[in-house]
Amino acid sequence: MTLRPSPPPGDLSSGDLPPAPSAASGDPSGGGWTADLLRQALLQERAEHARLRSLADHVPLMLGFHEAGTLRCSYANEPYAHAFGFDVMAILGRSLPQVLGEELAQQVQPFVAQALRSGQRCSCEQEVELADGRRLWSELSFAPQHDAQGRVQGLFVLLGDLTRHRAAERAMIESEERLAKFMQASVEGILFHRDGRIADANPSICELLGQTLHELLGRRLLDLVAPEQRSRVAHVMAAGKDATYETALMHRDGSRLPVEFIERSSLQHGLLMRMTIVRDVRDRHATQARLHYLAHHDALTGLPNRAAFLAQLEHLMVAARAAGTQLALLFIDLDHFERVNDSVGHTAGDALLKTVARRIGEQVRSTDRTARFGGDEFMLLLPGVRDPADVIHVANKLLTAVSAPLAIEGRPISVTPSMGIALYPRDGETPDMLIKHADAAMHVAKARGRATYAIFEPQVATSAYANLVLEGQLGHAIEHGEFALRFQPQVRTCDGEPVGVEALIRWQHPERGLLAPDEFIALAEQHRLIVPIGAWVLQEAARCARHWHRHGLDLTVAVNLSTLQFQAPGFVESIGQLLEDSDLPAGWLELELTERMLMDDVPAVRERLHRLRALGVRLSVDDFGTGYSSLAHLKELPIDKMKIDRSFVRELPGQRQACAIARTIIQLADGLGLGVVAEGVETEAQQRFLAEAGCGQLQGLGISAPLGATQLETWVRERRAALRAAPQA
Repeated sequence: MTLRPSPPPGDLSSGDLPPAPSAASGDPSGGGWTADLLRQALLQERAEHARLRSLADHVPLMLGFHEAGTLRCSYANEPYAHAFGFDVMAILGRSLPQVLGEELAQQVQPFVAQALRSGQRCSCEQEVELADGRRLWSELSFAPQHDAQGRVQGLFVLLGDLTRHRAAERAMIESEERLAKFMQASVEGILFHRDGRIADANPSICELLGQTLHELLGRRLLDLVAPEQRSRVAHVMAAGKDATYETALMHRDGSRLPVEFIERSSLQHGLLMRMTIVRDVRDRHATQARLHYLAHHDALTGLPNRAAFLAQLEHLMVAARAAGTQLALLFIDLDHFERVNDSVGHTAGDALLKTVARRIGEQVRSTDRTARFGGDEFMLLLPGVRDPADVIHVANKLLTAVSAPLAIEGRPISVTPSMGIALYPRDGETPDMLIKHADAAMHVAKARGRATYAIFEPQVATSAYANLVLEGQLGHAIEHGEFALRFQPQVRTCDGEPVGVEALIRWQHPERGLLAPDEFIALAEQHRLIVPIGAWVLQEAARCARHWHRHGLDLTVAVNLSTLQFQAPGFVESIGQLLEDSDLPAGWLELELTERMLMDDVPAVRERLHRLRALGVRLSVDDFGTGYSSLAHLKELPIDKMKIDRSFVRELPGQRQACAIARTIIQLADGLGLGVVAEGVETEAQQRFLAEAGCGQLQGLGISAPLGATQLETWVRERRAALRAAPQA
């Protein structure tokens, strides 16, 4: 039986196979079985070919075969054909330039020629543009196929995708470049070490250690570590874990450098490498030391602060208790220190505080403890006291030293101290109690006229506690509206016509009833509660004045000002806002200031008074004659009125000196073009004297007691009606 040539791979079909032998053929030689074997062989060949084709199509490789003479493609797997825009049948017969493209074919031509000439495989790396527009880096290999005589029949063309490898390689190179730049640019030291020996270092660590890179390479890292730290660093290195910790290195000159190690592990070229970032922490330690100092010391004077002093006090109290000795605590407060800041500025005030701190330190022993407690308050703790007379001796020395004048910015300045003294354990067995009693004694010293000292007495504590309770109740009164105003009329002396009122505050105390100002104003001023209280008085007085104006009562409302209120920042602006909000006509609000307030800082007071006058506010001097004022300055101030103090009016007309003072004030006011009000008028004799002396207005119980707003309105209407009904003189 003659067999047909085997068809090309991939072209076999069932129609190509010979017919199966028939049992009726009667072939005695068994030829039917031979055809059957051939059919099975062809089927196996076809299956094997299909498997090879499938394998070739699924390998991650583009594979084609080009004949040696023409370089035309006689075989291609799917990745190869599809990469260049063909299918596996359409690519057959295409030349290598037609498949790869002219440009790429020219680039690889030398390798193709070499492979054909040498019969050896040749490869190159080349960027290839695919049919879909993608560009990939590929390794192109040209592998010759030989016949039985060793002649080259064609070339296998293989393209492997190197894009990911190239990207990874490029990323690695860029990473190494970044690391190199980072190492060179980093202000922190960086060391790479393998098995404990330094493999690389950046300039910063070289500069930190005072050594060159050449000197560091190959050295044991532990040799650079301070001796007492080596075992600890060796333990961390042996653990091989990431870690951050502080240690110390040795400089070339032998000095010790506190540093922070930041340990990390990494692979470099397949080898385990340790990277240590070395951070110089000398500045950090200096900052921490500075912060610790500031946390325990006053930044201005350098003395221990409140927190540090309290810790020292508690410690020394324990020691004194164990030794059976006494401690003396001196609470020192500078008298009228705020005037220094207000008159010459805070810079001068700071210079004065530093001088006071130095002077206190010069008068005490090295075992004594001094602190700035805050503001213009200082504490002095004297341990080992056996005789209270020694404490009084120290207090007198401090009075002399602190009170001595000093020149600041070319101006002589002086302040005096008021001191309170408390003894441990007699006056308190806890730090808080001892300080509280020393503070109470200090306020007694101030009440005695300042510039002196006072030793704590038990009754002082009772008074101080009562004031503390009252202070808390004052704050509650502000929040819950427990204050009320009473208005005392002011009338013209000549005809008794009501022309104004003075607003007087009262406190409707929930337990003690209606309290006069004398029972709480001083405490309010001491604790700066007078500012919100004064603001409330102004608002309420303006509200009432506006109500009266709308109901035909033309009355000026006078309000007393405290020093703190008048000197508060933004006070003039607050008055302007008050007048705008209440729509109060010009001239209806009158502010009363004491002589002392006018003389504290004349230029600043003058400027403030002119601004108030520009708002339409009237200004008067309260209790004139009881203070000290310069007439040269007084005549320069925009004052509208003077008030003769009740202490002079009370003695009229029987006391000669009181009469002389009253006449002088009236004449002075007349000469300056100012109005005069006499307050505290109670008798007809006083009224007659003041009328004869030319006093313009009267105020007091002889005219009317202070009245509520509604009562006042009724009183004014009735008085004016009575005056109109009275026969004219």
